[in-house]
Amino acid sequence: MAAQVGKLVVVGAGAVGSSVAYAALIRGSAREVVLYDIDQAKVEAEVLDLAHGTQFTGASSITGGTDLALAAGADIVVITAGAKQRPGQTRLELAGTNARILENLMPRLTEQAPEAVYVLVTNPCDVLTVIAQRISGLPAGRVFASGTVLDTSRLRWLLGERIGVSRSSVHAYIVGEHGDTEFPLWACATIGGVPLRDWRADDGSLAFTPESLEALAHNVRTAAYRVIEGKGATNYAIGLSAARIVEAVLGREDAVLPVSSVLSGQYGLHEVALSLPSVVGAGGVRRVLEVPMDDGELARLGRSAEALRASAQSLGY
Repeated sequence: MAAQVGKLVVVGAGAVGSSVAYAALIRGSAREVVLYDIDQAKVEAEVLDLAHGTQFTGASSITGGTDLALAAGADIVVITAGAKQRPGQTRLELAGTNARILENLMPRLTEQAPEAVYVLVTNPCDVLTVIAQRISGLPAGRVFASGTVLDTSRLRWLLGERIGVSRSSVHAYIVGEHGDTEFPLWACATIGGVPLRDWRADDGSLAFTPESLEALAHNVRTAAYRVIEGKGATNYAIGLSAARIVEAVLGREDAVLPVSSVLSGQYGLHEVALSLPSVVGAGGVRRVLEVPMDDGELARLGRSAEALRASAQSLGY
């Protein structure tokens, strides 16, 4: 397996950060993977465990430690450090604690890696993206969050399972907040080119009713809470989705992914970060797309933006 050219630094060696590094090694997302954490015993153990398996992962290397100078020369930095979401706790309730961590971390990171692209995975990732972009002063395209990339994967998996079609043939997005106000774009969703709302079952009846679509959306919104309740954290799927974002950047792919970046007028929204289908390639987010939405979806986008703006303002941003 040929690894992408480039250096990936993962900040945080907890369940999510270690899963990002693991996924990146297996997928060959970057030529050099570095894992950083303030817990020396933890980060050294994770690096050693990962290094022991590199015979089976291709050409990528793994190093790490507690010295932030390890981030020097990074092409992309994935930030997972922060307090863990507890069962029953919303992502926005995490905002205060993790904002303080980011305020301390971001200036030190940009000093070490001033040319890097920064991807926020720590929750609430949308609010933290606004904070990180303002602290760093970097262009909005170079500081963005994983957003609803994972939520979109959850939606496509559910849709494919429901009708017996490969998820690669399902084109649908979750947009807005990565959290409780996120919603699917049914207006432009298709399966094999057929509008999703027109897809018919084998007996000729419509496969999806408004009620079944709302149930699917609810399952996506609550998926993380169900996983956290059962095992304490979500880590494997977010690790894979973060690795996919890294590949889009380092591979200069210009792939369309629903990441979260600070908006500059799209749908009339400014100075708020939320997820929309975006072109991701060299240098980060190259363009945020304005895809067709019906009136109900536009209203939900506005509500999502207001919830995120209120949370950021409560933190002084």
